[in-house]
Amino acid sequence: MSKITNQYTVLQEPAIYRKDREKMNGHKSVVIWFTGLSGSGKSTLAYALEKILHENKARTFVLDGDNVRQGLCNDLGFSDSDRVENIRRIGEVSKLMMNAGSIIVTAFISPFINDRRIARELVGNNDFIEIYCDCPIEICESRDVKGLYKKARQGEIPEFTGISSPYEIPKNPELILKTNSLSIEECLEKLLTYILEKKIITSIQK
Repeated sequence: MSKITNQYTVLQEPAIYRKDREKMNGHKSVVIWFTGLSGSGKSTLAYALEKILHENKARTFVLDGDNVRQGLCNDLGFSDSDRVENIRRIGEVSKLMMNAGSIIVTAFISPFINDRRIARELVGNNDFIEIYCDCPIEICESRDVKGLYKKARQGEIPEFTGISSPYEIPKNPELILKTNSLSIEECLEKLLTYILEKKIITSIQK
């Protein structure tokens, strides 16, 4: 059975449902959304988490600024409107990949509360896990091997989050990681504990 969504497209009834893919994979499919300033540890934790999940036979994939802006969003800049569209596209792709049965791990600054809300609504509140990497900007700058903060302070990079564009702190994230005081291993321990408590995966071998 198909469903007409607008005058140009028809949504086909799937032959295989998400629950069928989850059953075959042996785990739930969700979107784990890391947010925080540049240098707060989002990508480091996202790829470390992906590695552990993969080693435990989970189907998983990381979306971050590098792989998304090379293709899907390579036509977008860093204006407020482009940032909004960037997050909207990521939310849509994350939902598709989640419905394919995978655990999607995203690592984006995603600085605006409303944009993260839109992504959550696209994915579904019960399937969206917001992880706030809480780190003072001074520490983030000290980790900045690319020199982006320095360039932003010199006016070479306009609308840079934390310098010339705001970062809106999440109000009710599922998990807050103090990445300035916790080691990568300690952050991963908190993440894995949460994942197990929510029964996304039933067991994890570290």
